[in-house]
Amino acid sequence: MAALYAALEAGRIGIFESPTGTGKSLSLICGALSWLQDFEKKKQQEEARLLAPEGSGQEEKQPLASGGPACPNSRDASGEPDWVTAFVQKKEEQDLVHRLKEEQIRRKKREERLEKIRHNVQLKYAAKRKRSEEDETKRLLQLSKEILSEGAGAAVPEQLDHNEEELILAEYESDEEKKVASGLEEDDDDDLEEEHVTKIYYCSRTHSQLSQFVHEVQKSPFGKDTRLVSLGSRQNLCVNEEVRRLGALQLINDRCTEMQKNKHEKKSDAEVEGKKRRVSRTVCPFYSYEQMQFLRDEVLVEVKDIEQLVTLGKETKACPYYGSRYAIPAAQLVVLPYQMLLHEATRSAAGIILKDQVVIIDEAHNLIDTITCIYSAEVSGSQLCCAHSQLLQYMERYRKRLKAKNLMYIKQILYLLERFVVMLGGNVNQNPSCQVVSQTGTELKSINDFLFQSQIDNINLFKVQRYCEKSLISRKLFGFVERYGNPAPVVKTNKENQKLAGLQNFLMTLQQGSYKEGPLQSPPVEADSDQLRAASPLMHIEGFLSALTNANEDGRVILNRQGTIGQSSLKFLLLNPAVHFAKVVKECRAVIIAGGTMQPVADFREQLLSYAGVDPARIVEFSCGHVIPPENILPIILCSGPSNQQLEFTYQTRDLPQMMDETGRILCNLCNVVPGGVVCFFPSYDYEKQVYAHWEKTGLLTRLATKKKIFQEPKKANQVEQVLAEYAKCIKRCGQAGGQMTGALLLSVVGGKMSEGINFSDDLGRCVIMVGMPYPNIKSPELQEKMTWLDKTMPRSASQAPSRVLIENLCMKAVNQSIGRAIRHQKDYASILLLDHRYARPAILNKLPQWIRERIQVKPAFGSAFAELRKFHRGKSD
Repeated sequence: MAALYAALEAGRIGIFESPTGTGKSLSLICGALSWLQDFEKKKQQEEARLLAPEGSGQEEKQPLASGGPACPNSRDASGEPDWVTAFVQKKEEQDLVHRLKEEQIRRKKREERLEKIRHNVQLKYAAKRKRSEEDETKRLLQLSKEILSEGAGAAVPEQLDHNEEELILAEYESDEEKKVASGLEEDDDDDLEEEHVTKIYYCSRTHSQLSQFVHEVQKSPFGKDTRLVSLGSRQNLCVNEEVRRLGALQLINDRCTEMQKNKHEKKSDAEVEGKKRRVSRTVCPFYSYEQMQFLRDEVLVEVKDIEQLVTLGKETKACPYYGSRYAIPAAQLVVLPYQMLLHEATRSAAGIILKDQVVIIDEAHNLIDTITCIYSAEVSGSQLCCAHSQLLQYMERYRKRLKAKNLMYIKQILYLLERFVVMLGGNVNQNPSCQVVSQTGTELKSINDFLFQSQIDNINLFKVQRYCEKSLISRKLFGFVERYGNPAPVVKTNKENQKLAGLQNFLMTLQQGSYKEGPLQSPPVEADSDQLRAASPLMHIEGFLSALTNANEDGRVILNRQGTIGQSSLKFLLLNPAVHFAKVVKECRAVIIAGGTMQPVADFREQLLSYAGVDPARIVEFSCGHVIPPENILPIILCSGPSNQQLEFTYQTRDLPQMMDETGRILCNLCNVVPGGVVCFFPSYDYEKQVYAHWEKTGLLTRLATKKKIFQEPKKANQVEQVLAEYAKCIKRCGQAGGQMTGALLLSVVGGKMSEGINFSDDLGRCVIMVGMPYPNIKSPELQEKMTWLDKTMPRSASQAPSRVLIENLCMKAVNQSIGRAIRHQKDYASILLLDHRYARPAILNKLPQWIRERIQVKPAFGSAFAELRKFHRGKSD
């Protein structure tokens, strides 16, 4: 806590490691909010000092001002006359005092408003009553309309025509042609302008982790006085059921944006009555500025998590997504997923200003991978062909209604899609699932080489990207396909096509020359139909186009040519995540990167902070020990098994029957002395399956099953909870019943669903075993390119190539995450067994967490290791 306070005070970049169970969240809350309180007090004292003695201040400044005429020729060090310097100084002081006064007035107004809401219950009831009255009025109005419209069936087809109007792209002007930038809340900007107070942005990986953090804040001494706001995506915060039903995040975003646009068009344009009726139907009823102001104040008065925010939004008939964003300027603590903070466009859209603020990134062990993933993008050949087909049909249908600029950009996008498919070795006008790739394999290109070879270097991708964002073309295209195509059966037969009528027949004829099977809106696609329903393929392609605007040296394009064009893909790989993190580091006052297991930290220093231009003197590292007593943990590196077989699980040796037999014998022995649950991690799913099949064949599995019930980690995420629940039940049942069966054995995979975020506390994880060293697949083209890039750009350290360091670090990060599943609180205990003699190497040993490294024992023979384990577990169970 003290180290965190000092880092924030000094404006440092901190790498903080605090094992699970040591009170990391509470330490971050108390340390950061204590600093913020003290900082605000100092700021107010400084304000008081500058504002209070205004009279005496003027007198003090008078000699400076009057010194000018007395010595007209005197000059200061900069060469300016004294009277000029004095005037400038006085003007700066006056501006500062004026700014401080305005800030003070704003702060007092805000505090008075929030205090009124906090104590005046009547105000809440008045707002609630007003909402009820409005709802009743709307209901009666709707009832009246229904009565009037009875018998007027002729209006129905016209209404459909109005709906179709929404699919047509509005006239587009680029930013060069119109000086006023369009924004979601441009009409309300004046009302919402509020200076951002100094605040802490707290980020974590998942919404559940953020909710957990908010609950910790609520329980802490700062819970009642902290202005906290939780941010989330529209998918998490939207309360409009019509929009929520769309399911996919991109569709929800586009629909919401379109609704706000309609609202502003409604305000500004004097349109014909029929048009007005159409627009009014697509305005979100929850986007009420008055109600969102009320929600904003409610959020600032009392600490709320995402679920409570959504409930409040439903009660107040206000949008929690925009209401929470309006609360950002006045908030002291902003809680958000770290994708929202790390992605520049999302950060800007949410109204997050990092200048002179504090950022705490929790669960940051995979921060580098996260930034790489956020800015990487992949599109399949089937998506490219599907998007081309849909866009071509859209253009043909509305050609006469579209303006010249829209047609120009649509043709550019069609050309880009065509060239991308050519790069994969295919033809965009033929069925992608029937086009066999002549030369399969993976090819890597620099961004510039890819642009030149695909002959699209003459197209301004920045303008195309901006057009896609502003025109909402992917949303319009999705609406078009929804209206005129049945998305559930993606592949249609000739028989089905005969049943199509009207425009559907017209659309089909457009494709007759291209696709012999005559699909309606797209060529047959190998992807799952639910996934296609979830979002338009053009939405994915927009992300790829955006990625191509990165600097040439910071990324690569991977051409992955598989069996057919549909199965092939284009992928943008970001090589230098530091370019995007640099903006965060430069703007912020201080950045804290925290996690339960941060070792090895060299990656953060070298790949992220050094490349981001951070001065090494500004970086501070802090690692605290575990709260458990030394006797509660027994970490062992085992070099050989019961039959003296050396344990070395390399790609060449791990498949040998004797290695798999030795692993089985070790587990059989351990299951005899370890009570409760044993979790055994394998390097991959394939190897775990191979070992399991071998044990089944040799009868070793039957021997294991007499002591522990065996569970395997499922590949599907939706089955994980069920397996964990059964595993926990089995351990509890065995513990209560006694008998020969002593618990359960869970065979897991490093990097799988159970190696991160799962809590194997107490009897769920009395022993954690790591089989071999989970090195990543160095044959992966992405990893090979990253290794080559590091070797070219980073200096060689300690006689090891940077690429070799990367491989070891990736391996040890995975190991540390997996073995960190055990020991979750102060009274917990467990043994940790690392099965491979290579763990004993000093370079590898130093990459283990400090609290494990300090207590680890290297055992060359199995006998002494087994004796230690038996003694440890018997001692704990007595």
